[in-house]
Amino acid sequence: MFGNRPVIGISGPETGGLGAWIFTALSIRIAGGKPLRITPQKNISIEKLDGLILGGGADVSPEHYGEEKIDKEDFKKGGRSFIEWIFTILLFPVYFLVRHFLSTKTSPVDPRRDEVEFRLLKDAIQQKKPVLGICRGMQLINIHFKGSLHQDISNYYAETPQVATVFPRKKITIKSGSVLEQILNTTSCNVNALHNQAIKIPGSGIVLIAREEATEIVQGIEHESFPCLLGVQWHPEYLIQIKRQRRIFKFIVNEAKKE
Repeated sequence: MFGNRPVIGISGPETGGLGAWIFTALSIRIAGGKPLRITPQKNISIEKLDGLILGGGADVSPEHYGEEKIDKEDFKKGGRSFIEWIFTILLFPVYFLVRHFLSTKTSPVDPRRDEVEFRLLKDAIQQKKPVLGICRGMQLINIHFKGSLHQDISNYYAETPQVATVFPRKKITIKSGSVLEQILNTTSCNVNALHNQAIKIPGSGIVLIAREEATEIVQGIEHESFPCLLGVQWHPEYLIQIKRQRRIFKFIVNEAKKE
């Protein structure tokens, strides 16, 4: 613990990913935590952390869930207060530019990062430290519990092009009574979408608690045995202007304070 601020590790790639790090770190600071960046070369022991965020980025290697990599098809990109709407419009070009220049994906898979994150996740679970998986991070959690992924979700959007934007344009439904519903205080909201993979078969103990309204693609997970293990398919760090989305980071920080 860093004074009264719990230390939250945020994993990411060695190169690229700076935009996601900046906004995730800012979200943690706003929530009252101290962010600590983790990369394959800057490997941190779980003992130095009070909580863990597994960030987005390159796809998890399909060998971890018993499949071979397949070629992917191209896909097209595509209740808040009035003030939040204004800030969303104003911040959208900032998010876009930061991601464009600082978050370039350099490789479709990153085996070294996979190794580091699987170890950190295993250690965090064993020590009952709170974990948040964002996009790739949620998928990695599912794989850890022996689940699998759809390697390419473009076929879900045969008639309507897949939405791929930091702007909150995708509507999801959230399971009533879930931890995520309690955090967001809603069973329906709009989120952004930057992924091209999704959960296929849930892992052992994984509970599917949020889905995309139009396609049923999984957008959120919890675990029946670990109440402080949460995964979201969208990127709440790019929705920092929305109070409801900031609560996700507040939840992780508050749970880390209990350690």
